[in-house]
This record gives sequence, C-alpha cells and structure tokens, in this order.
Amino acid sequence: MTHYDLAIIGSGSGNTLISPDWDDRKVVLVDGGTFGGTCLNVGCIPTKMFVYPAGLAAAPTESSRLGVDLSLDRVRWADIRERIFTRVDAISRGGRAYRAEELPNVTLIEEYVRLTGEKSFETAAGDVITADQLVLAAGSRAVLPDIPGISLPQVHTSDTVMRLDEQPRRLLIIGGGYIAAEFAHVFGAFGTRVTLAVRSAGMLRHLDGTVADAFTEQAAHQWDLRLGTDVTGISANDDGSVTARLSGPAGAADLEVDAVLVAIGRTPNTDRLGAAEAGLDTHDDGRLAVDGFQRVLRNGTPVEGLWSLGDVSSPYQLKHVANHEAKIVAHNLLHPEALRASDHRFVPAAVFSHPQAASVGMTEDQALAYAEAEGTAVVTAVQHYGSTAYGWAMEDSHGFAKIIAERHTGRILGAHILGHEASMIIQPLVQAMSFGLDAHTMARGQYWIHPALTEVVENALLHLAID
Repeated sequence: MTHYDLAIIGSGSGNTLISPDWDDRKVVLVDGGTFGGTCLNVGCIPTKMFVYPAGLAAAPTESSRLGVDLSLDRVRWADIRERIFTRVDAISRGGRAYRAEELPNVTLIEEYVRLTGEKSFETAAGDVITADQLVLAAGSRAVLPDIPGISLPQVHTSDTVMRLDEQPRRLLIIGGGYIAAEFAHVFGAFGTRVTLAVRSAGMLRHLDGTVADAFTEQAAHQWDLRLGTDVTGISANDDGSVTARLSGPAGAADLEVDAVLVAIGRTPNTDRLGAAEAGLDTHDDGRLAVDGFQRVLRNGTPVEGLWSLGDVSSPYQLKHVANHEAKIVAHNLLHPEALRASDHRFVPAAVFSHPQAASVGMTEDQALAYAEAEGTAVVTAVQHYGSTAYGWAMEDSHGFAKIIAERHTGRILGAHILGHEASMIIQPLVQAMSFGLDAHTMARGQYWIHPALTEVVENALLHLAID
C-alpha cells in the first residue's frame, strides 16, 4: 500500500491540478488511457482541426452563388490526418513525459483503477493506493448500442474514426446529436456520401426547438437524412464493406457502406471506477453526484477530501466546463477553509457543423416554463443574418439569432444562434448574461461595428418587446 497527499484519476483537466503548490508533497496521477484525456486526443481539438479544412472543401458550393467559381481538386485525407495527429500526439507524449520523468514529487500510473474506499483504489496490477485527497476526473466514453455486428472493424466511434487509413466513400452515422452533426459535415464536405440514421424526429434535439428544426431542414439538403430510423444490425461483406439493416417509417431497408460511425452519446466512467460499489452517490445517468464545491456525495453528504470534475460528474460534457471545475477544485484542495463554488449558470456550447449552432441559457420552452412558475412573462426575438449588411454580402438566407428575455426587466434568459461563426457571435451574449447586462443596455449602451455580422445580435436585442 502506498499513500499520497493527492491522488488524481484522469489526465485531462485533472492534470491541470498539479501546480507548483504541490511541489513539496507527494502526488499520483492515474490514467489507463491515452495521456491528455478526451478533448486533446479524440474530442474537441482534433475534430475542429478536421472541421476547418472541411469548411475550405465546402467553399466551391458556397461561392458559386456569389459569382465566384471555385473547384475542389481533391482531398488528401492522409495528409490532413497526419497534420492533425502529428501535433496532437506530440502534445500528449510531451505531457506524459513531463509528469512521468521531470517532476520528482509526481508518480504517473498508466493503468485503470477501481475504488476500494472513499479515498483509496486498486490498480490493475493489484497495487493499493490511498490519499489524503482524491480527485475523480475519469471522464466519459462513447456509448455503443447492443446490436448485431457492432464489434466489426468497420464500425467506429469518435475515438477511432479520425484515424482511418482511408477516407470512406460511403459512411453511415448512427445518431443525431452534436458529434453526428460535426462528422457529417467533415466527411460530407470531403466528398463522402453520408447517411444519417436518427431515431428521433430531428437532429440536435437538445437545442432550442427553432434551431433544431432549422438545422434538421438544412441537414436534409446536405446529407441522406433518415429520421425515425433504427439500425438493427450490421453485417460484413466479402469486399470489405458492410451492410446495415435500417428500420424506419417506410419499413426495413439495407444500406451498403464502407464504414459506420456510432455517435449516440457518451457515458461517464463511474462504472469502471466502481463508484457505486464504493458507496458513492450517482445520478440516473451514471454521473457522480457532487455539491456546489465539487465535493463527491455519499448518502447526500459531502465526503471530506473527495472531489470530482469533468464528464464523470458534470451534466455538461464540455471542456470549458471541465476546466472551470478544475480551477474550483484546485483552489478548494488548498483552501478548505474558504471553499469556492462552481458557476454553472450560463454555460455556452457550440456545434461545429454546417451551419454552426451555438447556445447559452434557457431554450424557449424552458423560459416559458420558468415564466409560468415565477408568474412573469418572457419575450423572444428572432433576427435573420440576411437582415444585416454582412448577411447581404453572404447572401445568407438561413442563419439567425434568437434571444429570449424577461419582459419586465430585460434580463437575458437565453440566446441561440444558427449560422456562420455562431460559436463566436454568441460570445457577447454570454458576457452580458454572466455580468448581468440587460438587453436594453446591451443594445444601446455600446457601439456595434457596422457592417459586422454581430449586428444580427444588436438587431435581435432591439426587437425584443421589453417594457
């Protein structure tokens, strides 16, 4: 048995907890997967490094209606892949070497572990570790459905699809969430024939209904979108392709593709940790239960010295949320007498597909429910990109900004943007909500650069029917 002052399970955002404040104390960092966690290796960073060249590949389609005729000669998949993972893998190796070889007070254990108590765990090799303080930052993993053929080598998740040796000519994507939407854009822009099998009636159903419906409509024009459709089986063919059995509104049909991407969500790694067996509280979806200070709960009570952050405990599977929670835990580890709470009031998110979608705060349905419960009223304004000068330049007929506010106070409750660079255009609204700037003051109390596309936000604010 080996004892440490601090033990951290997970090398994603959990890795950032090892600051110079711990130089004179014993620290152990544990991760049985690839060093650096999901975002660096198989998540937001490599996917966006694919998204950018995908946007360039899509440029000929976009430019022709503006009088500029471009052509796409070819997509060098192997070159794109190597450019991305040469950088990503080097960062992962460098981070691992720094923790394993350069810090005398830090021990790196590259094994999966299971909890044996509130602040103890056993490695796959059978070593038992205890710690004064333990941080659970073990992340999440892709969900695989229980269907025949799911283990075939042609079936991938986001963990493996970006490292394919060859770009597939035909790709079936199972799912309709943000991962499915982003990879549909990437592969579709590169010339792959993309089919999406979506169980629900539309894509991005977690977003505001106006955005989800509009995105679904545009998705149907870009890809072979099969709504209300299940994949009931996958079988291998002699030529290396696979045949997927699809069951939808028109009945059953077979679809031959070169690869399948399963993108139906991610699940927290609490089961791999043995969190329930250790007596820790979990939510229905498997997440660890934590209080506002990121302390793990047992029977509803915080466990002293046991913390969690990121996907293993957070309902927001977002790197910027995990980083925020890591900052909170980093402080609380060192200052138990002056705990800080995480701030999850205004968490923004974006989908880097075509078009982009971004959101923060309440959807319209959530705002209406809030208004009914609080006895207040809400107002909504939708402003289209095409109503602004920059929208004219783009000849944009699809993008829009939707803002929801409390009628009597002008307090912004939610914002939702669909269109070009939505992930950036939403940021002023995130700032306004975070610092209590009401819609009237935000619209009228500052300059808005003309004719920048952010005028779509200004005009939406001005059109809110605030008292």
